[in-house]
Amino acid sequence: MAKVYITKYALSTGIEEIETELYKSPIDNRYYTQVYYNRYYIGSEAFTIESQAIEKAEEMRIKKIASLKKQIEKLEKLNFKKEE
Repeated sequence: MAKVYITKYALSTGIEEIETELYKSPIDNRYYTQVYYNRYYIGSEAFTIESQAIEKAEEMRIKKIASLKKQIEKLEKLNFKKEE
C-alpha cells in the first residue's frame, strides 16, 4: 500500500489523499492507481510525494486563473449596442 495524492479534481474538491495499491501498466510502463472505476496515472493526475501534488495543483490554479482572465477580457469586449 502506498500513500497517493490525487490532483485530477484539485480545483473543485482539493487534493485527495488515499492509501492504495500502485500498478504498472504493461503497455507504457507507467504506474497508476485504481480507485473504484477511476484510473489515475502517477506523475500527471496523482503523485506519491505531497510536495509534487501541491506543485501540480498550484500550476492548475494558475492556468485556470489565466483562462478566466482571458474569458473576462473577451466578454468585456462584447458590444450589443446597435450601431447607427
